Amino acid sequence: MTTNSFWSRELAGKAALQAFVKLNPVTLSRSPVMFVTLIGAAMVTLDVLAGLPRVSGFEAQIALWLWVTVLFANFAEAMAEGHGKARAESLRRSRVEIMARRLDGGAEKKVPASCLRKGDAVVCSAGDLIPGDGEVIEGIASVDESAITGESAPVIRESGGDRSAVTGGTKVLSDRIVVRITAEPGKSFVDRMIALIENANRQRTPNEIALSLVLSALTLLFLLAVSSLKLFADYGAAAAGQDLSGLVTVPVLVSLLVCLIPTTIGGLLSAIGIAGMDRLVQRNVIAKSGRAVEAAGDIDVLMLDKTGTITLGNRMASAFVPAPGVSERELAEAAQLASLADETPEGRSIVVLAKTRFDLRARELHPHEARFIPFSANTQFSGVELLNAGREPVRRILKGSVAAIKAECAGRFPPELEAAQAEIANSGGTPLAVIDNGRALGIVQLKDIVKGGIKERFAQLRKMGIKTVMITGDNPLTAAAIAAEAGVDDFMAQATPESKLARIRAEQAAGRLVAMTGDGTNDAPALAQADVAVTMNTGTQAAREAGNMVDLDSNPTKLIEIVETGKQLLMTRGSLTTFSIANDVSKYFAIIPALFCSLYAAGGHAGPLAALNIMRLHSPQSAILSAVIFNALVIISLIPLALRGVKYVAVDAQALLRRNMLIYGLGGILAPFAGIKLLDVIITAAGLVR
Repeated sequence: MTTNSFWSRELAGKAALQAFVKLNPVTLSRSPVMFVTLIGAAMVTLDVLAGLPRVSGFEAQIALWLWVTVLFANFAEAMAEGHGKARAESLRRSRVEIMARRLDGGAEKKVPASCLRKGDAVVCSAGDLIPGDGEVIEGIASVDESAITGESAPVIRESGGDRSAVTGGTKVLSDRIVVRITAEPGKSFVDRMIALIENANRQRTPNEIALSLVLSALTLLFLLAVSSLKLFADYGAAAAGQDLSGLVTVPVLVSLLVCLIPTTIGGLLSAIGIAGMDRLVQRNVIAKSGRAVEAAGDIDVLMLDKTGTITLGNRMASAFVPAPGVSERELAEAAQLASLADETPEGRSIVVLAKTRFDLRARELHPHEARFIPFSANTQFSGVELLNAGREPVRRILKGSVAAIKAECAGRFPPELEAAQAEIANSGGTPLAVIDNGRALGIVQLKDIVKGGIKERFAQLRKMGIKTVMITGDNPLTAAAIAAEAGVDDFMAQATPESKLARIRAEQAAGRLVAMTGDGTNDAPALAQADVAVTMNTGTQAAREAGNMVDLDSNPTKLIEIVETGKQLLMTRGSLTTFSIANDVSKYFAIIPALFCSLYAAGGHAGPLAALNIMRLHSPQSAILSAVIFNALVIISLIPLALRGVKYVAVDAQALLRRNMLIYGLGGILAPFAGIKLLDVIITAAGLVR
C-alpha cells in the first residue's frame, strides 16, 4: 500500500470501518464538540423512534445527517491514523527472527536475537543482519540501512567517534564489527518507532488542549443560547397568538446547536495533529511526542552545526595563488599532477578546478613514468615523482600543509606566500602549498563551500522571526567569515558542550524556544535542554536518547524542514479554526431568520424577521435540513486539507494573519450562504421537505 496516497481504496475502507468503531462515547469524550454532536444525534434518533409508527421524514433525515456528521469526523481521524499505522505495519513486517553470534568468554555462540540482553557483545560480518540496537566497539564496516531509512546508499559505521550507533535489522555489507547491544528485547529503536507511530492519536499537545478548552467553552455558550431559544419561542408564540410547538422541536433545536457549535474544527482537530506527525514520518523523521512537532512551529532560535549543515563538509579548491615569477597556469598544472592519486574530495577538487580554469586535462601517467607519494599524517603532504627512462626521479612535485612544505623547500618560501596563506586562513579557508623540486610555486586555497540556496532559506526564516545561530569549533575569524557568507544571524566559535548548553539556557531564559541538531555524545547535554532536539540516526546512543526527534536519513539540514512542518501544522490548525468559527457566524444568520420568519405574521404576510432571510430559503424545515447537510459535507470536504496541511508560506505573523482572515475568514463567512442556498433549492425540488 502506498502511504502517500491519502485516498487509497484500502486505507479509505479501513478508515470507514474505524469511523463506526470510534462511535464509542468514551472515545468521543476526548472531543467535547463531537461528544455533544453524538448526544444530539442519539436524542433525535430516540425522538424519531418514540414517534413510530408515524415517522416524520424531516426528523428522520435530521437524525441521519447528524450521525453522518459524527461519522465524517471519525473518518477524518481514522484516515490520519491509518497512514501512521500503515508505516508501523510495514516496519513490523520487515522484522525477521535473527540468529546472533554472541561472544561468551571470547568464543562465538549462536543464539536467537530475542535472547540478547543489554551489554551483550555480538559479532557481525559481511552479509549478517545486525541483531539489535547497539554501538560498534571494534572494527569498521559498510552497513545497509535501507530497511529503516529507505535510502539505498550504504553508510560507514566504526568504533569510537560519532558514527558508532547501529540499528537492529540493518545489514552489514563488508568487513567485520563487534557490536555491544544497548537495548533490551522489545525496546529497540524499531519497537519504539512502531509504538510512537501507532500511539500518535493519543498524544495531545498543550496548544491542542487549550484550543479544545476554547471550543468547549463555545459549545457550552451555544448550548445555553439554544436552550433559551425554546423559552423565547413559547413566549413569542403566546404573545402573537400562534402555535410554534410543531416548529421548535427537539430535533430542530439539536440541529441548530450542532450547526452553531464549531463542529468543523472539532471534527478535524485530532486529524490535523496526527497528520502533522505523519508528514514528519514521510520525511523519515520520527517525533517522540506531538509536543515536539508543535514546538517546532513556535521556534524562535535555530542552532545549526556548520559542517554538513551550512557547508558541504568537504573543503574544495577555490583559487590558485601563484608565487612571484610563476604563472597561475603553471601552478595549476603542478597542483593537478600532485593530486592525480589523491582520492580525497580536496584532491579531486584541485583536478577539477585546474580543468575548469585552464582546460587542463589530467595526464595519464604510466607506472614507469611516475611514482605517486601518498598522503601521510606524519608528512602532511602528497605528490608525485616523474621518472626518466632509468626510473630515476627528475621532478618531484609536492602539495600539503604550509608548514610541511616549507620544511621540504629548506626555508626558501617567498614572504608573499606567507602573507597569502595568512590572509586565506583569516578568511576561513585552508592554504595548501605546492613546490616543484624544492621551488615554491604558490598556494591552493581550499574552502568549506557554503551550500547553495542556504542563504535564501535563512532569509526566509528571518522573515518568520527565527534567529539562526551557527555552531562551529573553528576559530572566531574563520567562523565569522563563513557566517557572513551563509547569512546566519549569529555564530558560536570554538564551541564546547558547556558553551552550547549555556547558550541554549540563556536563550530560553529570555523566553525563546530553541531547536538544535546533533549526533555526538558531546551534543547530548545541549540536545536534552533544547525544546526541539533532532538527533541523527547515525549518532551515538547518548545523542539519540537525549533528542525528542530522530532523523533516519541523518541529514542535519532536515531541521529546517522540521521547523517548516511544525509551522504548517500550526497554520493548518489556525486556518481551519478561523474557517469553522466564521462558518458558525454565517449559519446563525442563515438559520434563525428562516426559522422564525412566520413569527408575528399577520394577514397572510411574513413576519418581521423574514426581512433578515436574505437567502430566501424555502421554509424553516428546508433551512434546518440544508444547514445540517452542509455542516456534515463541509467536514468531509476539508479532510484532504487537514491531512495534507495548508500550503506553507514563509511570511511574518501579521501577513499570515491577514492572509488567514482573507482566505479562511471571508471564505468561511461566504461558503455557508452559497452552500445552504444550493442545498435548499435541491431539497425543495426533490420534495424532501414541505
